[in-house]
Amino acid sequence: MENRLKILDAGDIDRIIIRMAYEILETHKGTENLALIGIHTRGVFLAKRIQSKILKAEGIKVPAGDMDITLYRDDWTMISYNPVVKATDISFSVDGKQIVLVDDVLFTGRTIRSAMDAVIDFGRPDRIELATLVDRGFRELPIQADYVGKFVKTNRSDRVNVLLSENDGQDMVVIEQGEVHGGS
Repeated sequence: MENRLKILDAGDIDRIIIRMAYEILETHKGTENLALIGIHTRGVFLAKRIQSKILKAEGIKVPAGDMDITLYRDDWTMISYNPVVKATDISFSVDGKQIVLVDDVLFTGRTIRSAMDAVIDFGRPDRIELATLVDRGFRELPIQADYVGKFVKTNRSDRVNVLLSENDGQDMVVIEQGEVHGGS
């Protein structure tokens, strides 16, 4: 039997994105040399939403791109022998930019390490930061987010699912509780 716990609804997600956009603007003192890169799949939609909130606040459309990090992963052969690789679209120079990587869930840190490797293959940014909707802990690498929507305490076996209207028809975040294996 699988237990699902809704932790964020559409209104929560929108408020978080607004807050994160303003935190990014405050940290960077505006939009100069700022660019967003969303990590496929849901990070791309979150980056576009942050871009939209920044446009509304500042009247400036910061560059935004999207990236597939599948082939940069250290475990891609464990995922599938025929991985599905999506397009990467970074139509601006990353050289000298303040890059904010955007992802939906921060867990082990391996996705972000892969994304940083991919960004550096495109050039030399001045800085790379991370914005994530949900940080659930259990890091395997020394990586932390600069902008976090919500910190969530989970078990390692749990699954955090981010649903976004652009891909899933609705906005919400749910935790699907995994099996708890205990001793007798």
